[in-house]
Amino acid sequence: MRFDKKYENREISNLLEKALRGFKNITKVHGSRDYFRLKISPNFFIELIPVKKIKNLKEAENITDLSYSHVKYINKKIKSKKLLDEIRIAKAFCYANKCYGAESYISGFSGYALELLIYYYKSFMKFIREMIKIKEQKVIDIEKHYRNKSIALMDINSAKLDSPIVLVDPTYKSRNALAALSYETFKEFQKACERFLKNPSKKFFKIEKIDLEKIKAEAKKKNYEFLLIEVQTKKQEGDVAGSKLLKFYRHLEFEIEDFFSVIKKGFNYNTGIWEIPVSQTSKKKKKVRDGKKAFFFFVVKNKGEIIRAGPSLKNKKHVERFKKKHKKTFSKKGRIHAKKKINFTLRDFLNTWKNSNKKKLQEMSISGLRLL
Repeated sequence: MRFDKKYENREISNLLEKALRGFKNITKVHGSRDYFRLKISPNFFIELIPVKKIKNLKEAENITDLSYSHVKYINKKIKSKKLLDEIRIAKAFCYANKCYGAESYISGFSGYALELLIYYYKSFMKFIREMIKIKEQKVIDIEKHYRNKSIALMDINSAKLDSPIVLVDPTYKSRNALAALSYETFKEFQKACERFLKNPSKKFFKIEKIDLEKIKAEAKKKNYEFLLIEVQTKKQEGDVAGSKLLKFYRHLEFEIEDFFSVIKKGFNYNTGIWEIPVSQTSKKKKKVRDGKKAFFFFVVKNKGEIIRAGPSLKNKKHVERFKKKHKKTFSKKGRIHAKKKINFTLRDFLNTWKNSNKKKLQEMSISGLRLL
């Protein structure tokens, strides 16, 4: 929804909100500029984004102000049905392999970036074959705005260069259209491309459902512990909530690894649907899709015993305190150490951790933590 540039940044969100009065099922989504979501059916919604009508892209006050120029460029460059189909194939592949979306909890390829890449490589197959060759940061400059890679890297905002591919936006040369793509997501994408090229199949274009019951049964056979966790945030659903929940998932994994070896793990926020048992004893299941909620699962092996390094032996006061806290201690390389038996389960550990870290949960914007 384009507004005259005479309006203030916040004003256009308010004007759009007024224009939408009378519509049902409208939700305001908070962001760098508030926008609106119109729900049509349980599986279909339209997002209404207020942007400024600008001629010079340097006048953009928000990244969404560039959207119109992106659409205009793609419509001008991509005319053939074949190329449009290649784009659809690329998007389906990336979506199924959880690397489609510039949201921070995905850190993947945006729709616009994929359109540019397919236009550049001319086909999905050429695109993925070239992607798996990338070992170091690559610069792609479709319109040849820069003479070489070095000049491009000097001109583009350094904060937007931390990505495996720097895709110079054809409509605005100082912008990296792939700034959101993380090295971690790109590495997983490359693995998916390699698996597909080795054994092409339609299954690579369908979201693989996570069979939690199967994972739980396999864990039990090997005497590992399986735990499913439901976590809720108080933050705005979408990118903000997703990034907060992902950050907490990584933090929780770090805490767990102190006492357990993580064999398998999973994070699910708005990407595919896991079937979650209503209770541990009930066979009934419910499909969960909540914008402020995520599910984690961990399969862990108890470490049995860990070694804790203590203070220097020269610091007698702290050594005494350490000995009072730990039963089995020994000296090594001028420091006192302790052996600690891990005689508790992951469920026990997280129940204790949750009760003793209420302040941390609050600081991390976590409003609910439930062990299923």
